[in-house]
Amino acid sequence: VVLYFYPKDDTPGCTLEAQDFTARAADFATTGAKVIGISRDSIKSHDRFCKKHGLGITLVSDEAGHTCEDYGVWLEKSMYGKTYMGIERTTVLIDGTGKVARVWNKVSVKGHADEVLAAARAL
Repeated sequence: VVLYFYPKDDTPGCTLEAQDFTARAADFATTGAKVIGISRDSIKSHDRFCKKHGLGITLVSDEAGHTCEDYGVWLEKSMYGKTYMGIERTTVLIDGTGKVARVWNKVSVKGHADEVLAAARAL
């Protein structure tokens, strides 16, 4: 399983990340991995996001934030001198036994899906 946490539907970085994972979904499937994106957006928001951008991956709504907190990705962030709580872009690769094989914190979107795919192939 590729579990990726992202801040918000339909924002530039999050859209690019979802499109990159969608473009490689078949490649991930050949490794036995399923790609799942998680944010605190609603199911309705996820549906609109998927339809608008033709996304072919599963998006999970964590509106209450429990999963984000459990994985330690709901953190204090800062922008333009203001602090706020938000999701730190993070990806978790889980192997076939359910064990966390690798974690990417503070993800930079460009090239990330390829890096995760290479790691999934190496399992």
